[in-house]
Amino acid sequence: MLDCGSLNWGFSIRVMPGLNLSSASEGLPESCHRFGDALRFVLLWVLMFVIAPKAAAQALSAEARASLRRGEVALDQGDFGGAIVALERARELAPNRPEALRPLLLAYLQAGQIPKAVRVGREATAAWPEDAELHHWLGLAYFKTEQNPEARQELQKSETLNGGNFATHFDLALVLLTMQDYASAGRQLERALGIRPSDALAHLLLGRAYQNTNRSEDAIHQFQTALHLDSGVPLGHYHLGFAYQSVGQIQSALAEYRIEVVRTPASAQVHYQFGHCLLESGDAKSAVLQLERATQLDGQNGDAFYDLGKAALLAGDATKAIPALRQSAVLRPGDPSPHYQLARALEKSGNREDAELERQRFLDLKKAQPVTEGMATGRSQ
Repeated sequence: MLDCGSLNWGFSIRVMPGLNLSSASEGLPESCHRFGDALRFVLLWVLMFVIAPKAAAQALSAEARASLRRGEVALDQGDFGGAIVALERARELAPNRPEALRPLLLAYLQAGQIPKAVRVGREATAAWPEDAELHHWLGLAYFKTEQNPEARQELQKSETLNGGNFATHFDLALVLLTMQDYASAGRQLERALGIRPSDALAHLLLGRAYQNTNRSEDAIHQFQTALHLDSGVPLGHYHLGFAYQSVGQIQSALAEYRIEVVRTPASAQVHYQFGHCLLESGDAKSAVLQLERATQLDGQNGDAFYDLGKAALLAGDATKAIPALRQSAVLRPGDPSPHYQLARALEKSGNREDAELERQRFLDLKKAQPVTEGMATGRSQ
C-alpha cells in the first residue's frame, strides 16, 4: 500500500511547464485522493489568506511607482536635488518598501549631503545585508565624514561579498592610506591592479604605499609605471622625485621636481620639496627661490621657513635668513634647530647679544628632548 505520509509535502512548490496536476494523481489509492483534496484546500487557503495579503502589502501604489521612476530619471540626468525630492516622496508613500533606498543613497552621495547618505545607507544595508554595492556606498559616505574605522568595516564587508570589484579594493586602499595603514593599503592596491592593471592612479597610490613602508625601489617602479600609463597623472613627477631623493639619486630627483613645479605651480609642497632637494644638492641660491614661494603659498609650514632661513644663510644673506628662522621658531616651538641657525644668522649680522640668547634657547630645548638609545633626536643642524 502506498504510504501517503511518504510524499514530500514541503512548501517549496514550483509547477513545471506542461505538468497536469490532476493527471499526476491518477492511479493513487482513494485515501490519497482524499488527502490530496484536503491538501489542495489548505494550499488554496494559504494562497488566499496568507500569501495574498503579503503580496498586496508589498505592491507599490501607482503614485509611489511614479515618484520612484521620476527619482531614477532625475538621478540619471544628474539632477540630484530633484531625485532626492522624488525618492523621498516614494518612501513616504511606501514606508515599508526598500526600493527607493538604493537610488536615494546614491543621490545623497552625489549631492554632497553626506550625513543623510549615512542615514539612508544604514537603512539600505539593513534591508539588503548581502548587497556588496550598498556596503561600498555606505563606506564611501563614512569616509567622506572622516569616520574611517566605520568606512573600513563597510568596505571590507563589500570586499567579502564581491572580491572581484576594482573600485572596492581601490576605495578601501584610500581609507587605509588615510589611516596610515600603508602595508594593508598596498595589499588592496595590488588586488585592484590584478583586476585592472592599466590604472595609472592605482599604480601611483601603490607607489606611495611602498614608499611609506621603506620599499623605495618598488615605489620608483610604480611611479614610473603610472607616468608611462598616463603622463598627466596627478603629482606623478613629484612622487617619483621624492622616491629618487629618498635613495640619494639627487639629480634624478631634481629633474622630476623641475617638471612638476611647472605642471603644479600652485602647490606649496612641490615648491618646498624642490627647494629642500636643491638645498641638499648644495645650490642654496636656487633653493631660496623655491622655498620663498613655498612660504608664500603656505604660511604655516615651519619646515619651509626653516629651510629658507638655512638656505639664505648659506647663500650669504643673513638679513633674509633671520625673519624666516624666527617664523620657523614660532611655528615649531619645541624644535631647537631654528634657534641654532638663528644664533648663527644673528652673529653674522653682528648682533652677538641676541645670538647668545638664541644659542641658550637651543641648548635648553635640546636638553628637554627625550633621550632615545641609538637614535638621534631632532634634525641635523
